[in-house]
Amino acid sequence: MSQSLSKSMYDDIATAELNAWLVKTRKKPGFINKLTKSTQEGINSMIPEKVHQVITYAIEKMVKGVLFGTKYITPSPLIGSSLEQREIKVKKIIKIYQNTASAEGAITGAGGILLGLADFPAFLTIKMKMLFEIAAAYGYDVKKFEERLYLLYIFKLTFSSQETRNQTLSLLENWNDYIAKLPADVSDFDWRDFQLQYRDYLDLVKLAQLIPIIGAGVGAVANYQLANKLGQNAIQCYRLRYFDWEI
Repeated sequence: MSQSLSKSMYDDIATAELNAWLVKTRKKPGFINKLTKSTQEGINSMIPEKVHQVITYAIEKMVKGVLFGTKYITPSPLIGSSLEQREIKVKKIIKIYQNTASAEGAITGAGGILLGLADFPAFLTIKMKMLFEIAAAYGYDVKKFEERLYLLYIFKLTFSSQETRNQTLSLLENWNDYIAKLPADVSDFDWRDFQLQYRDYLDLVKLAQLIPIIGAGVGAVANYQLANKLGQNAIQCYRLRYFDWEI
């Protein structure tokens, strides 16, 4: 068999993988998930409202800064390519950013608490830039507001509780319907929920990165795996649109 599959065969395989991903991603919150969410909600309720406002504002500014800054250095949308050609390129992009994220995590993890804290904005930027390049490889113009918002929802799908993941997946499955009622501005996006979900998801994963000695190893592995998780979800989300999925 040649290295390149026929278009119909590749698309059939991609469709099967998409179906399997949808089943795996769309499930009811389990006991552990509910317990973790309840615990995190309890902790969040003890944090003063002013602190939540400051964190929400900081994350909103960081994400918006990356969203509106990166678009000027993102490659032009890839036109006239098959799904297989696009995804060969996408997989290379993911690998590059996985390695970049891993190196960044190792460096900041080796620096203890202060450099460990610097990992948050640095890793956030790496992940967002990866999404921009993936979107372009699938032929989408990320200079458009709705395309940048789509990236935010892929991000939210990846780093959130199962309950929120189900809600977000439903929205992405029906993206064409949602476009007609998009928020007028990215400022109308629910940034508070976004930061809580993202922060709670990463708390347990990234906390060990702040511990001296083991922080470098934890940071390298965690960033590598999280970047891959985001990239793989992005592939499936863009397959939804490629096949114009009907639910």
